[in-house]
This record gives sequence, C-alpha cells and structure tokens, in this order.
Amino acid sequence: MASAITRRALAAAALCAAALPSAWAQATGPVRLLVGYAPGGPVDAAARLFAPALAKELGQPVQVENKPGANATLAGDLVARAAPDGLTLWFAASPPITIGPNVMKKMPFDAAKDITPVAPLVNYSNVLVVNKDVPAQNLKELIALAKAQPGKLSFGSAGIGSSNHLSGELLADRTGTQLLHVPYKGSGPAMSDVIGGQLTMMFDILSTARMHIGSGRVRPIAISAHKRSPSMPDVPTMTEAGLPGFDVGGWYALYGPNKLPAAVSARLLEAARRALAQPELAKAYGEQGYDAWAGTPEQVAQRAAAERAQWATVTKGISID
Repeated sequence: MASAITRRALAAAALCAAALPSAWAQATGPVRLLVGYAPGGPVDAAARLFAPALAKELGQPVQVENKPGANATLAGDLVARAAPDGLTLWFAASPPITIGPNVMKKMPFDAAKDITPVAPLVNYSNVLVVNKDVPAQNLKELIALAKAQPGKLSFGSAGIGSSNHLSGELLADRTGTQLLHVPYKGSGPAMSDVIGGQLTMMFDILSTARMHIGSGRVRPIAISAHKRSPSMPDVPTMTEAGLPGFDVGGWYALYGPNKLPAAVSARLLEAARRALAQPELAKAYGEQGYDAWAGTPEQVAQRAAAERAQWATVTKGISID
C-alpha cells in the first residue's frame, strides 16, 4: 500500500503539515473516532484496529466511541456539528452516506455538504451465503430454487435500507425472483438465523462471514465484487456465477466536519495513509478480506456521489423514519 503513495503526494502533505503549528497545535487532546454502529460489529472491529495505528502516526490518543442510532447516521451528525479542529472524526461505512439519503425521510445532515472526506481507507465485499442445508450449490441452482418457490426463500439484513437489504432486493430484481426480506437490528442476529435455518440466505460483509463459512455453518455462493477476494479465492464473483455487473460492495473512509482547515486535512490524510501502511494493520485488514483503497479525499466525494445516484433507482418505494 505504501508504494501507492507517490512522493509528490507525501511531499505535498508534508508541506501542509509543516504549516500546521497554528492549526494543529491548538487541537490538543485525544481524537474521538466515532462509529455509527454498536460494539462487536464489522465496522466497530475495523475502527478498533485502525485507532491505535492512527494514534501512533498522530502522536496523540485516538479513542473509539460507538454512536449507534438514526440508521447509523447519528455519528455523522455529531461530526457535522463538531468543531473543525480534527479532534472529532467519523470512521464511516458507506451505507449511511450513499444509501441513507435515498431512504431516510429526514437525514440529520447533508452527506454532500456537512461533512468532509479526509481519507479513503478500505473497500469491502459482500458475500452471498446460504444455510448449509439449502439444496443449492451455486447461484444458478439458487435462482432456480427461488423461481420454483416464489416468495418462499427468505433473506436477512441489518435493517430496512441497509446494504445487505438492498443487495437482496437487487438480486431479486435482476433474477426475476420473489424473495422474502426479513429485517433485523444488525447483521449478527440475521446471520444467526441463517445458521439456524430460520432464513435461507443473506449478504454479509466478507470479514464477518468468513468465520461461519470456515466452520461450515453457512455455504458461500458468490462475492458481490468485480474480482475474487484473496482471502477466499475459490468463491466466484456474482459475474462469474452468472449475474454480470452485480458489483455491490462498500467502503470505509475517514470523515471530518465541514470547513476543516486544509492543513489539518492534509495532516490527517498523511497519518491515515501511514497507519494503513503499518504491517500489522495491513495484515489484519487483509486477513479479514479488506482491500486497501489508496485514493484521495476528492475520490471519496466523487464515489459517494456516484453511489448515491446508483442507489436512488434501487431504493424507490423504500422509506424509513
């Protein structure tokens, strides 16, 4: 990952950091790294791996704070309202930024204007898994099973409007099948019911699904990404399995308040890049199926805008308070 950071980018960040004394020296104290989900989930776990690595690069403490609520947008709202000093950051997963504005009747903040992308972190893939007793060994057989039993096959999600909910809806739409959606308050309970046989299937983040796949409690069908995951090379992509263009993954990025000073943003970007390049963190993220995203804050903003537009068509008719 470190090789992806050009000398020019590092030099520019260093110049900005050199201009930092007046801006950053005033921002003393621990950095609050907000997570929009409850402890124990994949986003929380990823943030807790990242926090000490970032602290090492910044030379000051970084404390993870879980702020679940408002469909994972509460953390973003708190950051949007925070002082633009770099001490309050959002370890953001993409759904509240790209899906939330399309399904929530009232977003607590404007995802395009009230928060500032600071650094891209990683990309993640979702994997479609089924209960081990489902008589379908691949996507073709699963689609045939669904068509033979309209409305009988169920899929779980972390809640209405979540990425795994919309992935299931997209699967049904693209295959002309009727699937029964069962929303939960988190992916963990949904996966428990897939394992227990109360649900047929679900899309889950690869990092958390791997343990259940490895134990044989669920069977992987395909990964919703444009390429296979190095951590599960034998599992085909949805395109390879027979559904071209089904590339529905997500990403994590670091966000700060609007009007974050350029020098502070540059310092945080450099620190985040160096944190991700630390061998321990790179290894841990790689083992969990995350792919490093060596981009820029501008690319985060562009990707978020493109995905908001993409999800707008899929989410028609879906609305949550």
